[in-house]
Amino acid sequence: MSKNREIEAKVSLDKQTYEAIKAAYPVKEDFRQTNTYYDTDKQLLKAHRNALRIRTFADHAEETIKVPSQKQVQDKYHEVIEINDELSLTQARELLQNAALKLDGSVGDYLKKTYPDDWDKIAAFTWSKTHRTLLNGPEDCELTLDHTRYPDGYSDYELEVENPDPAAIKRALAILSEKFAFSAKNANNLSKIARASQHALKK
Repeated sequence: MSKNREIEAKVSLDKQTYEAIKAAYPVKEDFRQTNTYYDTDKQLLKAHRNALRIRTFADHAEETIKVPSQKQVQDKYHEVIEINDELSLTQARELLQNAALKLDGSVGDYLKKTYPDDWDKIAAFTWSKTHRTLLNGPEDCELTLDHTRYPDGYSDYELEVENPDPAAIKRALAILSEKFAFSAKNANNLSKIARASQHALKK
């Protein structure tokens, strides 16, 4: 289990800018992941600003819920507390096959405490597939470049600039937006779960 505060700017990019940034900075990691998103039919988690998913990678998986921070340290960028439980690929595949969740870890504890009457109604409802590249960016900020595909065939490109210091994020965004000629005015792009909801297959 891990629990950490996540502060990041999220900026939508076009493909050309995405490729230019990717070529300009040292690569730390490059991998693919599938994100399967969960909620109740009445979208209770969304109403409480919770985002729940199982992420699968080539050799492991994790169950993750993002929840609002009770004491935010800033108000300019996207800030959440992320709770993670590690899963084996075998565990993840079994859970995904049944649209179920691992409920005996920290994520399950949070769900049962927060949704005592509804945690057993939570199920998978959509997904996205992401090619993710982590870069060493300016101002000691980690850059995350994502190319993500959704169930209806739509795809998009996104930059995330992450650092525990909001001032460092602001400086990094200024450098990046000037160097690559994009606007960083809206640094709180919609989350992937919101975009996956918009591009889910219609029932």
